[in-house]
Parts: sequence; C-alpha cells; structure tokens
Amino acid sequence: MEQEVPFNINIKEPRWDQSTFKGRANHFFMVTDPRNILLSSETLEDAKKIVHNYRMGIPTPGLTEDQLWRAKYIYDSAFHPDTGEKMILVGRMSAQVPMNMTITGCMLTFYRTTPAVVFWQWVNQSFNAIVNYSNRSGDAPITVQQLGAAYVSATTGAVVTALGLKALTQHLPSLIGRYVPFAAVAAANCINIPLMRQRELKFGIPITDENGNRLGESTKAAQQAITQVVVSRIGMAAPAMAIPPLIMNALEKRAFMKRYPWLNAPLQVGLVGLCLVFATPLCCALFPQKSSMRVSRLEPEIQALIQEKSPTTEIVYFNKGL
Repeated sequence: MEQEVPFNINIKEPRWDQSTFKGRANHFFMVTDPRNILLSSETLEDAKKIVHNYRMGIPTPGLTEDQLWRAKYIYDSAFHPDTGEKMILVGRMSAQVPMNMTITGCMLTFYRTTPAVVFWQWVNQSFNAIVNYSNRSGDAPITVQQLGAAYVSATTGAVVTALGLKALTQHLPSLIGRYVPFAAVAAANCINIPLMRQRELKFGIPITDENGNRLGESTKAAQQAITQVVVSRIGMAAPAMAIPPLIMNALEKRAFMKRYPWLNAPLQVGLVGLCLVFATPLCCALFPQKSSMRVSRLEPEIQALIQEKSPTTEIVYFNKGL
C-alpha cells in the first residue's frame, strides 16, 4: 500500500499556529490531555516509531495525516523534546491535572493543622521537583547536588511561607486562611523552578535560528524562559486554588455539609480538577513553547558569535520548557 500522507508536513512544530493564543491553547489541550497517561508502553513506542520513521522519510503503510498528528502528540506527551528520553509518568504534562487536583484538593482541605500543612506542602514540592526536572529546557544534565538543593530550598520555602501565613491569619476570617496554600505554592514556584534550572541560568540554553540551526547557548534566553514558566505555573495554580475556597466556604455553612462532613475532601478535589482541566492548557498557552528573543537583547559575546555565524539573523528561538 502506498504512503497516504506526504513527507512535507513539519511535525517538529505543533499542528496549530503558535503565534496565536488560540493555536497554542489547542496545542496544549492535546499535550495536557490526562487520557495520555493511560496509554501503554507499546502505544508510546509505536508512536515514537511512526514519528522517527516519518522524520527519516521511511513510509508507514496506511498512515493518514490525522494518525500522524495523533502519533506526534502521543510521542510529545511522553518523550522530552530535547533529550528524547521517556519521562517518568508523574512528570509528564498529561499527569498535571490528575496529580495536581489530588494534591491541591488535599492542601485546600487539610490546611488547619500544622502537620497537615507541612505534609501536603512537602508532597506538592516533591511532585513539582519531578515535573520541573522532566520538563526542563535543553539537553544539559542536572547533578544530584543541584536537584537536592532545589528540592530542599523549595520545600523549605513553601513550608515556611505556609506556616508563617497560617500564624498571621489565625485571627482573620476563615476564608482568608483558605488562601494560605496558594501563597505558599506561588512562593515555592519562584524558588523551585529557578533552582531546578540553575544550570541553564549559569551556562545558558540552546538557541537556534528560524531553521533550527543551533547558534550557541544563552543565559539571557534562559532568564526569559524561566520567568515565563514561573508566571505560567502561578497562573495555572491560581483558579484551582482561588475559586474552590469561595465555593467550599459557602457550602460548609449548609446543613447537608454539616451532616456529611466527609464530602469536603472529594468535593474540593473535584472542584480543583474542574478548574485545572482548563487552567493547565490555557496557562501553558500564555507564552509560545518555542520562545523567541531579538539578538540585540542577548549577551554581547553571543551577539558577536551570531554575527560571525549568521549575520542576517535578527531573532533567535529556544524551547522555554514547561
């Protein structure tokens, strides 16, 4: 059977126009689809084979364009874009909604006692450390010492912030206390992500021209990439940690919640999940995955290198990570 799909489709790029928010949103709804975590290893390897064969010009009998794009998104959901390694299951973007809805729901439910605050902030930062490592930009290795420093610093920052705010809000309305977990998560993101990606800040991330030709590594690009990821992560957490407390605060005054207090946790988790299904892809879409920067904003030595290698290049591109 002849190949049904031409070889001129650029599957290195997303299917939708990434210069528009709508296009990026469509892309990330596919990338963060929770159903992808249920796919078997065999399905992932089949998708990898289809993608690799297509890139090398090897035909897959009976393959259609829709099947090609489906294989690309299955592949992208499980394999790192720069290293090609299969990511740990809970570190994949498709695991964001189920993992975060469980952890965030529990943080918002069990926020009244100090042991519960410490435990769930620790669980959350452990999960974040895995996600940040799995979705880092570039192909440079991260040492065990760097991982440990980022993990301990972010966990400590989150716990200290949560306990400090908890103490400050003890005599304030209960609704205020419900927002302590969000403040702790936001603070931890500002610590965890830069520390987890400190090597990028020190040595830079790969930058390319519009054709994908590597031009060098830039720390300025790394700073922009990490800032965008921090903003996206905080935005991702905001609806899930801001809307459910308002609803739960009203529901807990109702008679049926007082009669069935065990409903608190599942309701909270469900509300958080509903928010995350939309917040996760939409906040990932705030900035293009393939971010860009003008050459004039790069470090002087990188500008000189680009001027020598590709004098006509005015804008460079890089994977900002997730």
